[in-house]
Amino acid sequence: MGILYEQIGLTGWGIGIFVLLALMAFNELGRTTKWGGIVLFLITPIVLTILVWPTTAAPGNEYGTGNWFNWVKTYSALAGCLGFMALRFIPGLVEKKWALWFPPLILGINIFEAVIRDFQCFTFGAWEGAYINNLWVMSGPWNIMNGIAGILNIMTICGWYGIFISKDRTKDMIWPDMIWPWIIAYDLWNFAYTYNCIADHSFYCGLILLLSCTIPAFFIKKGAWLQHRAQTLALWAMFVMTVPQFVDRIAPVHTTHNPAAFFTVSFLALAANVALAIYQFNKIRKHKINPLGEEVYKDTKAYQRAVAENI
Repeated sequence: MGILYEQIGLTGWGIGIFVLLALMAFNELGRTTKWGGIVLFLITPIVLTILVWPTTAAPGNEYGTGNWFNWVKTYSALAGCLGFMALRFIPGLVEKKWALWFPPLILGINIFEAVIRDFQCFTFGAWEGAYINNLWVMSGPWNIMNGIAGILNIMTICGWYGIFISKDRTKDMIWPDMIWPWIIAYDLWNFAYTYNCIADHSFYCGLILLLSCTIPAFFIKKGAWLQHRAQTLALWAMFVMTVPQFVDRIAPVHTTHNPAAFFTVSFLALAANVALAIYQFNKIRKHKINPLGEEVYKDTKAYQRAVAENI
């Protein structure tokens, strides 16, 4: 038995790596071709909404995909994908300031949805762990800690007026002010959220899913983390809504259900987001920056590298 998960054999790791590579491959398809994005994030979900999801994600189903959060998360991720495609491919749209409010708004809404869910899981009062809506949940102070971490993560979103479209063939949405400290703080918070609220699904929808957008952001297309995140999240959400038995029956990876593990991942998430908030506040105060209208990290190498590789 491990610290976070029960023993994961070679088969389990093999399936996890296959899912990771599949998400990254489909993300590249949606990123590098306009029609790939239209098929994946517009046509496919319309077909699935009409023909598949009313059955596979029906309210109260045995796999837990019929709860409000699954449906809201799927459509909000798809809204992000389509909105970002509009910014990328509608000439001149990215130059309008009102349009640049969409990326931070949809990102903040997605984080806040999860914050609400963390707080809701605390109110369940499942202090010893219990199956609620067919998902295993253990309530505890970690829900409150991670909810606060998520609020801090929202508060530290900055620099959206610096968003631009890359000059290469793929026309990616580049947000250079979203540098690695924020991405890591987000990843730690989001993993803790999945561990707290969908514990026995968190190997895939936490660890693997976060790697599928963080790896491309660091090694394939710098500055486009939010685009990677929206697309991989939408892909995974659609897959789970379509094949809900995958995580529970086909390739399950269970957590250890250890309160110490829940506390540790949420503590790390809270500590990282507190540190980020302090660092950003000091930078804003020192340089007298207006975080609602100016970029905060223009003097960093991470910012300058993202700009240099996309102009």
